[in-house]
Amino acid sequence: MLSFLKPKDTSPASVLPIKTDIHSHLIPAIDDGVQSIEESLTVLREMEALGYEKVITTPHSMPGTYDNSPENIYAGLEIMREAIKKEGINIQLEAATEYYLDESFVELIDSGAPLMTFGKKYVLFETPFMNMPPQLKEVTFKLSLKGYKPVFAHPERYLYLMQSEYLLDELMDRNIILQLNVISLTGCYSKPVQKFAEKLIDMKAVQLIGTDCHNIGHINLLKEAVKTKYFKKLMNLDLLNNTL
Repeated sequence: MLSFLKPKDTSPASVLPIKTDIHSHLIPAIDDGVQSIEESLTVLREMEALGYEKVITTPHSMPGTYDNSPENIYAGLEIMREAIKKEGINIQLEAATEYYLDESFVELIDSGAPLMTFGKKYVLFETPFMNMPPQLKEVTFKLSLKGYKPVFAHPERYLYLMQSEYLLDELMDRNIILQLNVISLTGCYSKPVQKFAEKLIDMKAVQLIGTDCHNIGHINLLKEAVKTKYFKKLMNLDLLNNTL
């Protein structure tokens, strides 16, 4: 077929406006994300095809479960940088971490040790899904006091946040940055999570988005998510991703 007669490509790869992803698990075999260099390369090739130019990957830091440190995360980052260079994948790869909010995280903050950040001192953290940790407000206050910008990972997934609009408003008043998982828009976690994600978008509460990609299955979900009407609404928000 003559080139000018071919149908225009309308796949997500040609239209995805977000160029920077700030949440993924793509350093092999250090958490519940990809388990090999080859798997990570497969995911990164797909992300490049979707239009991503920069990926800030964020392995879990969860003492007793995923005992990651800046040293082993950065070592894994260098291995992956060499691999993507060798494979000709045109993505700028950086690393931070996804801290788990517990007493160990409080102690780390109090110690004064530098935290792993991305951008202008953004710190990504998560909490238990069912119950609000008693240290939540204390931690976000201490982070802000030390000049960090707290980024609350996937708020749409927390039952305690779904059940308390007051708490949600309070977090927003404290300038806590809310990072939505794009794949939540598919209902892959649950329908209530999807509905809460949509509510956060309607509230214009979302400032950052992430893939939270752990494997190629999440890439397939991402491709479905970008077709949803709420992804289009999401793209109309004043997101910070492309400033990073």
